[in-house]
Amino acid sequence: VQLQASGGGLVQPGGSLRLSCAASGKIYGGNVMAWYRQTPGKQRELVAYIISNGATEYADSVKGRSTIARDNAKKTVSLQMNNLKPEDTAVYYCKVSFRGDDYWGQGTQVTVSS
Repeated sequence: VQLQASGGGLVQPGGSLRLSCAASGKIYGGNVMAWYRQTPGKQRELVAYIISNGATEYADSVKGRSTIARDNAKKTVSLQMNNLKPEDTAVYYCKVSFRGDDYWGQGTQVTVSS
């Protein structure tokens, strides 16, 4: 399984971005797709995840500002982020998990700055 993330960039505070992640290869049912982020010197943290049945969960830091969605047929997961803040600046990674294994994308940089 390979994941390709895209959509990062430079955005002003209060702006929006939509991250996308496309998976290739066989993905089994009951999987979880997620977005994480990481800043230098800190551990990678969970931003949001979505289960194959559509159930979602968000980190408190992005709750109400972000929406995770998936397209099972296209094997994609997206993260719409609104009202971005400087503290959202990070490298964002997508991940898919199933049958006890995790597969990570390469990361996409999001920078929130004026």
